[in-house]
Amino acid sequence: QVQLGESGGGLVQAGGSLRLSCAASESIFSFNAMGWYRQAPGKQRELVARFTSGGTTNYADSVKGRFTISRDNAKNTLYLQMNSLKPEDTAVYYCRAARAFKEYWGQGTQVTVSS
Repeated sequence: QVQLGESGGGLVQAGGSLRLSCAASESIFSFNAMGWYRQAPGKQRELVARFTSGGTTNYADSVKGRFTISRDNAKNTLYLQMNSLKPEDTAVYYCRAARAFKEYWGQGTQVTVSS
């Protein structure tokens, strides 16, 4: 069973930075796609950033230029560097991995941005 564990969330003031990590229980080479999603209270879960099966990256318009997705294959870890955080970035952030028509989710990490 694939396990994904997020960490790095917390409380930060507007304009601050956080780096989220997602540690996978097996090689991330085995996944077709990996990415970060978020869900704010009362809203649907939405894409934040992801690596596609072709190795390219996609970002939500709301985070372009502020967030950067990266990965360390040797550590089986996915990262999300978040800069210039805004109160509207407040949400639970989830890591997602997909392969062979299956998807896996982490338990999420809370990010709260105060104004």
